[in-house]
Amino acid sequence: MTRTIKKWTARDAAKCVITPSDLDHKYSRGVLGVITGSAQYPGAAVLTTSAAAATGIGMIRFHSSSGLAHLVLHATPSCVVQPGKVTAWLIGSGIPAKKYSDITTWLRHRWFVLAHKQNVPTVLDAGALYLAGSLEQPTLITPHSGELSALLTARGVPVTAEAIEGNPKKWVVVAAQTLGVTVLLKGSITYVANDDLLIELPVATPWLATAGSGDVLAGIIGALVATNTVEILNDINRLAHVAATGAYIHAQAAKSASRGGPISAEVIVSHISGAISQLIK
Repeated sequence: MTRTIKKWTARDAAKCVITPSDLDHKYSRGVLGVITGSAQYPGAAVLTTSAAAATGIGMIRFHSSSGLAHLVLHATPSCVVQPGKVTAWLIGSGIPAKKYSDITTWLRHRWFVLAHKQNVPTVLDAGALYLAGSLEQPTLITPHSGELSALLTARGVPVTAEAIEGNPKKWVVVAAQTLGVTVLLKGSITYVANDDLLIELPVATPWLATAGSGDVLAGIIGALVATNTVEILNDINRLAHVAATGAYIHAQAAKSASRGGPISAEVIVSHISGAISQLIK
């Protein structure tokens, strides 16, 4: 079945940015629980949390079984490293895929228990993609073509990364239907799909193809999900809208940082606030 493609615009994105009122406090503005980074990719923990903080959120609770908390606190001292109530989860960025033996069964079990214990909207990235479809709460996954190929193949829908890259609009819809989750498929043109929607983002700068860029995107989306929790629970399409908004902000921050030249993930983070300011003016 052919779907109508919704082209995502600044006007659309602005609707998903929740601005605080005079009555808001740190808990009412959203609390994001974050399980990201690993010994192999410690920078992901720093990038996801710093990007979430730059996007605007009441609190970030970073969960770590290692010394990653010290790196996170050095970059973003406002992060809290004690467990507690959250309004959304971001899990898996910078954690190797399930096939790697250096990720312990204990850590994976911890993700699952935490995600189930607090049944709130959840973003799954990288090493946590395998949880897609196993959670009861609204769930968003954020794979690139290689990750989506591996995930679909493992679920009985064999497809190559090259096939996905050749027809991303088809495969993002197939993934959403097969896995029962909202899917954001990263690429030069990013697509978001659920059972009802197919959203296309504007073409992003090719300078975004740099290490850590996906971690920054995950942090932006995680913060937006945490601040939109009530709306997501009351509207089946809101999670897709929020995901598209995160991708839009990510691309605009990168464009502002690049100005036609190379950029790093760290520099993108420093332009997130400005990109959001432009949206809400």
